[in-house]
Amino acid sequence: MDQAPGSPQGPEEQRPPDAQSLPGCYRHPDRETGIRCTRCERPICPECMVSASVGFQCPECVRDGSGTGHAPTAAQPRTIAGGTVAADPRLATKILIGLCVAFYLLQQVLGDSFTERLELLGQAYVPQFGSVEGIAEGQPYRLLTAMFLHGSVIHILFNMMSLWWIGGPLEAALGRARYLALYFVSGLAGSALTYLIAAPNQPSLGASGAIFGLFGATAVLMRRLRYDMRPVIALLVINLIFTFGWANIAWQAHIGGLVAGVITGYAMVHAPRERRALIQYGTCAVVLVIVVVLTLIRTAQLS
Repeated sequence: MDQAPGSPQGPEEQRPPDAQSLPGCYRHPDRETGIRCTRCERPICPECMVSASVGFQCPECVRDGSGTGHAPTAAQPRTIAGGTVAADPRLATKILIGLCVAFYLLQQVLGDSFTERLELLGQAYVPQFGSVEGIAEGQPYRLLTAMFLHGSVIHILFNMMSLWWIGGPLEAALGRARYLALYFVSGLAGSALTYLIAAPNQPSLGASGAIFGLFGATAVLMRRLRYDMRPVIALLVINLIFTFGWANIAWQAHIGGLVAGVITGYAMVHAPRERRALIQYGTCAVVLVIVVVLTLIRTAQLS
């Protein structure tokens, strides 16, 4: 959750009518799935599924080169979104968590002066520096740096647990590059909406704008795979209740990140194969253009 500093804080196939009867992935038995390898028909989860000319295949069939009949394609496993299957499917998530923890440690060592130079701030007089600071004063980098700052141990603990739980599986399903694009686009959209709507002298910080984007993309992915969406919807509703029911939370960042995550996530998992990369990264570019436009509009208002 974003807060003010110092505040507490697969293929289109019919799903069986009984969600409990879904089989477990043959490589990860604890993960229920409605998707099967188009060649050997074993159940596979998003982490294991590899795009084929028709449907998805399991890693073993891809390595055998027996699926599509095209050796170059079979030698390059792909995720459901067309990304490369990585040896460590959670590496980017680990790095993001590490960066947030490192920034938080710097906040504790260097004090408020470090946080106040990097947190999200539209425009405000800062007595410590004897000047007016903020995005409107030529500091747009705050839209990005605020995503790695946190206001308390509870704040960063809650966000990092959410990032690990939601981000890891999503990174495996999308691929590293697409996952990172989604994360930063969502976070910047949350920052831009906060800058546009919130009071210019109200600082905010936190990774939850990006994390809400991951929530939105996860819901889109689960619907695409015809999974039971009730758990993720329930978790999202709980988070939205906290967003609007708890003081000192920048709800604008949560909503901005969520909307950007749904839009970008839809492009990631529904883009047609022949124009996949163009649509996926083109959508990211469109969202970033909107971020820039919102930032320029607010800057003009404050100027």
